[in-house]
Amino acid sequence: MKNSKKLLIICLSVVLALSFVLAGCKKDDRGEPSPTSSNDGGGKENLMTITAFISRAGTNPTKDNRIYQKIKEAFNVEFQFEYVVGEIGERVGTMTAGGEYPDIIGVQSNEANQFIDAGAFIPLEKYINDKENFPNLNRHYGELINRIKHDDGHVYIMPNYGVHHGEHRQNENWGPAFWIQIAVLKEFGYPKIKTLDDYFDLIEKYVEKYPEIDGQKTIGFIVLTDRGRDWTLRNAPSHLAGAPNDGIVIVDQETKVAEVYQHKDISKRYFKKLNEAYNNGLVDPEGFVIDFDQYIQKLASGAVLGLFDQRWNFNKANEALHQQGKYDRMYMPVPIVFDESIRDWYLTRPELNVNSGFAITTSCKDPDRVMRLFEALLDEEWQKLLQWGEEGIDYLVDEDGMFYRNDQMRKEQQSPDWKLANKADDLFEFAPKLEGTYSDGNATSPGLQPIEYFEGLTEPEKELLTAYGVQTQGQLHSTPPENPLYFPAWSINIPTNSVPATVSQQMQDLAFEYLPQIIMAPTSEFESLWADFVKKHEELDIEAFEKHINEGIQRRMTEWAK
Repeated sequence: MKNSKKLLIICLSVVLALSFVLAGCKKDDRGEPSPTSSNDGGGKENLMTITAFISRAGTNPTKDNRIYQKIKEAFNVEFQFEYVVGEIGERVGTMTAGGEYPDIIGVQSNEANQFIDAGAFIPLEKYINDKENFPNLNRHYGELINRIKHDDGHVYIMPNYGVHHGEHRQNENWGPAFWIQIAVLKEFGYPKIKTLDDYFDLIEKYVEKYPEIDGQKTIGFIVLTDRGRDWTLRNAPSHLAGAPNDGIVIVDQETKVAEVYQHKDISKRYFKKLNEAYNNGLVDPEGFVIDFDQYIQKLASGAVLGLFDQRWNFNKANEALHQQGKYDRMYMPVPIVFDESIRDWYLTRPELNVNSGFAITTSCKDPDRVMRLFEALLDEEWQKLLQWGEEGIDYLVDEDGMFYRNDQMRKEQQSPDWKLANKADDLFEFAPKLEGTYSDGNATSPGLQPIEYFEGLTEPEKELLTAYGVQTQGQLHSTPPENPLYFPAWSINIPTNSVPATVSQQMQDLAFEYLPQIIMAPTSEFESLWADFVKKHEELDIEAFEKHINEGIQRRMTEWAK
């Protein structure tokens, strides 16, 4: 039986088995009642529109999007998305002040506490613990329930990443790194780049050789200053020092004691290098004033050689470069450190993405039906549709039952316009998902499939990996050790309006006030500005913040060991 017929049977079976309750989640924009979930007497529920706020910039899928249409056909459910425009904090503040929300919110950790403290989300543990009616969700999160509970004992957010099934594979870095254009590495014969000095030396040589790229001024390095994505400005020093991504603290792996580092010597070392690079004309001054969309546009132009960021955050630029055929202007990670005695730890084992994922709001009229939808979408057949697509259209199956794509299919996957019509990325990004391998041995996503990964790369990417003697992007990094039990510290809950929250905000304010000035200052003014920056930190109750984080680490070390 063809896969599409098999999927239809499964879909219909799921619909009948779920017996969705009879209520709607919204009124339509005209003020008229949307068709509710009242049964029409024929056994099928009426159309339900789920409103969803996605806490990142985005573009609505096409109305005839192929995957959303299949969801609608199976469950009589459709989605209406809203995305971040401008500062995420402003939009969150507006929602929490008014107390009116969409049905579901795709949350990222930075804004999670603000929503929770405002009472915006409903508890979800009753669904997760219900093995009989929600077996997929129970199997997915049940053993992790202590890790995903908020401090008040409730589960409000379903983590979107970090729950693995079957074999784990890690072919790419979707997290933090220093990134550099493939063209720069190729130009100089794919040299070994180990340190921060190596990185900027190479960029400087390339800028000197090619002051323009496609008629645009070559930009050596860019620093995004966006409060909702503050890691691009603040977090690099910890990685250069060989620490994993614990956010704005470094945790001593022997004592498990956390310490704020943004005003310490390791940060001074990094920002002094950026100051030097700025005064050498390598750092883009516009990076300190442009917004996120403009940042992506700059990267997508192909004129920016390097950056520090998390891959998932800027990947739209990589996709745009691919679509333009500028394959050698795409970015590869270089896991640099301060000196060669330090082992890089950019790549980590998959961690539970606590406080990031979908939450159901108090405004949703039918959370049961929404949760049953998420339960159904965790089925392997739906996961294959969401991650691989449709057999024969988006992927093929070899004689051994392994999934793969041909060149045309791979090309389509790199097109933002094609994806808006043929993938359900916004739903999938924040929804519970399978990671690892399916029961038939296939990787859950194409990027993790051994026979698909390398063939799916562009020729410049293949050439680069071959030159460095590796087969995957992940192999450019040191093999990560096991994650510390508490990891990551950045996801430790900090209650809104608490002293630690106030100190955290004060430190962010200082970073955004001082660090751009420090980077752009004349070399002669660096030391005095840095001294002022440190002095301002000494006036804060940083000990209270560190105490809270360390208590959270110890609590996790105890509770997560159970």
